[in-house]
Amino acid sequence: MIALPAIFLVAALLSGSAIAYFVGSATVIAFFTEDHSRYLAALPQRVMGQLDVFAFLAMPLFILTGELMNRGGVTDALIRFSMSMLGRFKGGLGHVNILTSVFFAGVSGSATADAAALGNTLVPVMEKQGYTRDYAAAVTAASSIIGPIIPPSIILIFYGALLNTSVVALFAAGIVPGLLLAAVLMVVNAIMAHRHNHPGGKGSDIPAFLPSMFAALPALCLPAIILSGILFGFMTPAEAAGVADVAALLVGIVYRRLALRDVFEAINRTVILSGAVFVILVAIATFGYLTSIEQVPQKMVALIGDLGLGVTGYMVLLNIIFLLAGMIMDVKAAVALLGPLLIPPAIQLGVDPTHMGILVGFNLTVGLLTPPLGGVLLILSTVVNIGYWRLMRAVLPFLLVELVLLGVLIYVPAVSLTLPRYLGLIN
Repeated sequence: MIALPAIFLVAALLSGSAIAYFVGSATVIAFFTEDHSRYLAALPQRVMGQLDVFAFLAMPLFILTGELMNRGGVTDALIRFSMSMLGRFKGGLGHVNILTSVFFAGVSGSATADAAALGNTLVPVMEKQGYTRDYAAAVTAASSIIGPIIPPSIILIFYGALLNTSVVALFAAGIVPGLLLAAVLMVVNAIMAHRHNHPGGKGSDIPAFLPSMFAALPALCLPAIILSGILFGFMTPAEAAGVADVAALLVGIVYRRLALRDVFEAINRTVILSGAVFVILVAIATFGYLTSIEQVPQKMVALIGDLGLGVTGYMVLLNIIFLLAGMIMDVKAAVALLGPLLIPPAIQLGVDPTHMGILVGFNLTVGLLTPPLGGVLLILSTVVNIGYWRLMRAVLPFLLVELVLLGVLIYVPAVSLTLPRYLGLIN
């Protein structure tokens, strides 16, 4: 009887329907075909209980922060400050691109927002300085995935609320992997700069350090306020997001780039994005209810034991699944659909849920750089007017080192867990 909802699910996927609709519809059909229709009376209460999580409040607030900052002139200030620090070195604009993504991560927490903003601003500048458009777009794409790893991260908030994991611990766990990702990308950029003779910054093109630092200070203070407030217990993630919204408004006023119309556009965009996310959550909560009735996680643990995979084997399989999911699915939808199904068995096998959250976030964002969809590649190929597959080839060197770093994160949990342990956020 499970064949009917499965066929419906595949047909809906092939039709291009929104994931919330086909997951929700297929799940309701499965309730009837599996003779579980009597449980539907409790479904509204179950769904509302799943959505009534305080951590979810931070998600739309941080989305609004990113929207306000993107419209408030932050990007230009961060680029000039990064340029004053690293622009004088060989391949300096590549380093500037990566460092700006690190700063931008503390503002938007979104890979696609980072790619769109820096694609519009830094790629043309890099071309004028002698970089090929392919390389400029590739380094922008590769560094954009730093955004969802370094907090505040929408993906980590989503994961924490969905899997009942401390968002504060996830934020702390994302700092070192995010900075490590930036470091390895800079190493690759330095190698490519010497191999292809990329230009170094000219003295007249380098902004003075102190003036650019003071100009960028309002933007730099925002992630510092957010992270210190959350990690040291002064604010919950939701409270920090509210403070960040107020600070983002003030920053936009300081830079004189945020008009009233921009504020309304940011709010409108936030409402649309948040509504889309919560529709997905309703569908996934329905699916999760069915899997709990069918005891799917327990059956998966038993299957893992029967197959003799063990912790290491299951972790490798799990990361491959999430990497493939990131190639073809929306990141939040992939977390919502696969997380409640595949992660509880890993936790039962002894994997730390905070470590798992970083791996899931890293996996899915790497998927934004890979075909057949590759959301970041699609955005940048449009923004900078370059062929999709041409950009994919240029990204390959960066993608390979990101996959190597993913392997390090899988086998060395201390990279993610040392900081939250030091802060007393996890055992």
